[in-house]
Amino acid sequence: MIQTSKSKKPKPPEALRIVVVAPDLEVTDPEDDHAISQAKRSRALRIGLLENGFNLIASLPADVFLADRIAQLQPDLIIVDAESEARDALEHVVFATRDARRPIVMFTDDSDTSHVKDAVAVGVSAYIVDGLASSRIKPILDVAMARFEYEERLRQERDQARSDLQDRTLIDRAKALLMNHQGCTEEQAFSKLRKVAMDKGLKLGEVAQRTLDMADLLKS
Repeated sequence: MIQTSKSKKPKPPEALRIVVVAPDLEVTDPEDDHAISQAKRSRALRIGLLENGFNLIASLPADVFLADRIAQLQPDLIIVDAESEARDALEHVVFATRDARRPIVMFTDDSDTSHVKDAVAVGVSAYIVDGLASSRIKPILDVAMARFEYEERLRQERDQARSDLQDRTLIDRAKALLMNHQGCTEEQAFSKLRKVAMDKGLKLGEVAQRTLDMADLLKS
């Protein structure tokens, strides 16, 4: 009798590691209604993240040390939780992620959306006004992640196309140089470049660039 193995349940996807950039929740002045309100909504956001199964690894202030802290923590996504300080906080986050792009989601109660276009232009994947209901958090972050991944694919494809074009230009110039100096055909010149690339374990574009650099060096 052949025993069939029981199908294993798929493992749930690993929870996103999230860093929240927000002001300090401590309210020093009990009469400061604005600070109390902002602290309340910030707590609601963090509770909502935990209730939806996200891994909230840190809450950080938007200061000059933010870049170093993010580099150490390596989060999957960054949430900017801000109101009147939204623009300053966003500037710190953009600076902190300039070398390693990550999806950025901004939650704010500030009804002034005059800088939404600027926020999107610098890399904000989602800009949410008054969207802290727990039931809204997961779909918002899911959409932000999907949008970020799509834009990153487009960016990589664009960069690759630009790189390929630059390589083709270099290869054509190197072939012309070899044809001119060695009296070989275009096919022979290409074969020479390809052989060097294979022998040295280099890309054709790199060999072409080195060939052109050497020619310039001999001229000087």
